[in-house]
Amino acid sequence: MDVKFPIGKLQVPDKVTQQNVQEWLQQIGSYTHRLREAVDSLDAEQLNKTYREGAWTVRQLVHHIADSQLNMYQRLKLALTDDNPIVPAFDEEKWVLLPDNELPVESSIRMLEGINERVVALGITLTEEQLERVFTHQTNGQIKVATKVAKLAWHEEHHLAHIKIALTK
Repeated sequence: MDVKFPIGKLQVPDKVTQQNVQEWLQQIGSYTHRLREAVDSLDAEQLNKTYREGAWTVRQLVHHIADSQLNMYQRLKLALTDDNPIVPAFDEEKWVLLPDNELPVESSIRMLEGINERVVALGITLTEEQLERVFTHQTNGQIKVATKVAKLAWHEEHHLAHIKIALTK
């Protein structure tokens, strides 16, 4: 297993179907429950574990997940409301060092509960036409709404796997 990508890299079908979207939304909808199961009872030492040398701690991962999902949710909404908006990148390495990342992980889990609830509510209404809408990321170029929904699900699972690996060390 590649510890950097324990669930593999993001794979998005060429033609995203409503079934794909529903599967991703199901993962997103159950995510905070599964994340809580993994981290709720952890002590400070466990929250400071990493899944590989030089990687973020479990605490930093939980806060990063919330930060990243917030950014992706905003990009999703912009793509649905604006005509190919240009969205900035965010420097996740700098974000993870900000002092709010020292808060208890519960603050980010609560944030994720709200974001994921809204992503699911929005996602279940997406039409095929909306799935084809795009935004342009400053660094990564043009991205479809369908790809963003896939990444919202993949990203959470990717880092949950990192957390579980860190906790086995």
